[in-house]
Amino acid sequence: MPTAYEQLTELVRDANLLHATESLLGWDQEVMMPSGGVAFRGRQLAQLARLGHEMATDRRIVELLAACEGDAALTGDRLSVPAVNVREIRRKYDRRTRLPADLVAEFAKVTSLARHEWAEARKANDFRRFEPHLTKIIELSRERAACYGWPEGGEPWDALSEDFQPGCSAAYVQRVFSPLRPRLVKLVGELMDAPGRPDDSFNHCRLPVEKQEQFVRQVAQCIGFDFSRGRLDRSTHPFCSGTHVHDVRMTTRFHEEKLLDALASTLHESGHAIYEQNLPGRDDDSLIGLPMSDSVSLSIHESQSRLWENQVGRSAAFWHWCQPMLREAFGAEAASYSARRLYEAANVVTPSLIRVEADEATYNLHIMVRFELERALLRGDMTPGDVPGAWNERYRDYLGIDVPDDAHGCLQDIHWSLGAMGYFPTYTLGNLYAAQFFEKASEYLGNLDDQIARGEFGPLREWLTKSIHSHAMRYESEALCEHVTGKPLSADPLMRHLERKLRGVYGLA
Repeated sequence: MPTAYEQLTELVRDANLLHATESLLGWDQEVMMPSGGVAFRGRQLAQLARLGHEMATDRRIVELLAACEGDAALTGDRLSVPAVNVREIRRKYDRRTRLPADLVAEFAKVTSLARHEWAEARKANDFRRFEPHLTKIIELSRERAACYGWPEGGEPWDALSEDFQPGCSAAYVQRVFSPLRPRLVKLVGELMDAPGRPDDSFNHCRLPVEKQEQFVRQVAQCIGFDFSRGRLDRSTHPFCSGTHVHDVRMTTRFHEEKLLDALASTLHESGHAIYEQNLPGRDDDSLIGLPMSDSVSLSIHESQSRLWENQVGRSAAFWHWCQPMLREAFGAEAASYSARRLYEAANVVTPSLIRVEADEATYNLHIMVRFELERALLRGDMTPGDVPGAWNERYRDYLGIDVPDDAHGCLQDIHWSLGAMGYFPTYTLGNLYAAQFFEKASEYLGNLDDQIARGEFGPLREWLTKSIHSHAMRYESEALCEHVTGKPLSADPLMRHLERKLRGVYGLA
């Protein structure tokens, strides 16, 4: 007779199979599905969401949880694999059982259609086409938040952010953002007033998309993405998803004159993918579908993508290694660009409209805009119809630029069409974690610049796997940060990274 723990984990793994299938259909919708399939795909996803919810809230789970929680041999060591699985299964079960199955199915159906309508509205540069879908998503998000509940003194945003960053609140995010903004604005002001500008001519170099795709695939493989357990495809909005550690899907996008955009997005998604591929299920298939083969939070996930994109991919050492490979890939079209010129082109600071194309110094200002708007939408302080005007106003105030149209403004991100309210601050938290982790890795591994310049990415990747990936959900985000670095999360490492590098690029060091 299987033990209570064995029965519990088997039920959870079975429920995860449906979730993995749902994820695969979502990837297909973004990458390969013909547009005519969107309505039926919505029905498919709604049914999978309903069935998955029913399986994940099976009454047997709570009975087995009670038996496991009463077994000191399982839960006595709170950091053991069984204890972590039991703890996180309990947390997720309690959360899921607060949502009625009809609401889960309706949310899946609405967001599936909204994802398609967002893409069409963006193409047409017409927010009003997407507005009714956003309105419905906000209504359903408030219903979901009310079902979850939030601590006294909190707000609806807090209830939804729990899915992405457990324990995070809007008030905490505001405390992080408020002092960070003036430090970033001050640095950007210094750079904009610098007497010289870095050479950004490579940002306007037109290169064949087919060659770009071959090149970024090569870079992704070099830093450690395993193509035998993953794919790289194209989509409108780059993303990474996966069914399990042996099947991780990521996408990027291409423009002839924006190789650096394709490279940055590929490095970014590769960081996510390398995390997914190196979770504990890599070496123990029995963990797949359980918390101990899952990432702890989106901010930690984001720390991995931003670390590879920025700390590695925008470093002088990276371009010392990458420049010969670039020259070989593109021949005469790239032969005149030295490693220094490429490094400077990768680190130009210019307040801009598009978040995913933003430089390191201004990126977090984009996140602040989104956080403030979705917080206001969920509180009812603004309506979806107010979004374009409020968006444009904040871009003038925070970045000093005018938004010309919806496609370059409030329609640029896919996240709200997916129902991902409470998500955006994980990007900034991820940037902070990335800088702090990289500083610690540099301390532990010695001169990382020399290793990166030689194309030796293995030591850093293995350190990240041992220090972060292997723990899965053993520690919550802040506890993991202190476990790895010995310190609580701080903005200082990020600001040291930005100031040291960017002042050097702009001749202010």
